[in-house]
Amino acid sequence: MRNKDLRSGRSYDLGKMNLKELWVAYLTHGTILLYFSLIVASIVGVYYTFTGWLPVIGAIIMMILGFPLIWYIIHRWIMHVSILYRIKWTASLWKRIHFDHHQDPHLLNVLFGSPLNTIPTILIVAGGLGYLVGGVPGFFASIGTAVYMASFYEFFHCIQHLGYKPKSKYVLHIKQVHVLHHFHDEKGNYGITNYFWDKVFGTYYEEAKMRDRSPTVFNMGYDLKEAERYPWVMLKTGSPPRDRPAGSNFREQKKPSSEQDKQAA
Repeated sequence: MRNKDLRSGRSYDLGKMNLKELWVAYLTHGTILLYFSLIVASIVGVYYTFTGWLPVIGAIIMMILGFPLIWYIIHRWIMHVSILYRIKWTASLWKRIHFDHHQDPHLLNVLFGSPLNTIPTILIVAGGLGYLVGGVPGFFASIGTAVYMASFYEFFHCIQHLGYKPKSKYVLHIKQVHVLHHFHDEKGNYGITNYFWDKVFGTYYEEAKMRDRSPTVFNMGYDLKEAERYPWVMLKTGSPPRDRPAGSNFREQKKPSSEQDKQAA
């Protein structure tokens, strides 16, 4: 731990980090260390409640297959809904779980989900499903698998925002698709490593030319007008919502001229 920035816990700009620096930051981050501890605790739980391999393996397979759908549902219909910022008591939650990440997609500390939100969700959703499949051993096996999947997702989510070009064609592909979610149109590509459910629900797109650019891609609809009506996120942030990341040289796409509009008509 020679890196004083790691010890200070400051937010890292993934756009300025290399792969080696990411590995160090990832493996020493408090959230990831907590996840690893939960995985070990889940293994211990399975060991002391073990009744056979069938409920354990069943719960593990169920969670491996179900996690992408659970993530899609949470990302699309919880993280990206406006109702959370319109209610005073849930505005801070919405800000932390996703608004901050879209305001500046490269900051590591807001990229990771808050354990205060992720762990209860895993215990309730993954644990509940695991218990239905395999009883108490299934409960622990499902939780351990879900936490592992979350850790796996978090690492590749970091890769997708890292200033690094992956050598793997698959990783490069999921990185390019996820970048579109953050810099072109946020109403699509909700997956991280798996876009199967995006394809099922019709929210998948591979290239920017397939859609018009969303004017709310960085603020998810919480613009200045909305902030005036529902000020709680803005008050918590301490500044008005931005329509692009701080320090960004991003430029809006030019609108067609009136002459071009006439020709198009």
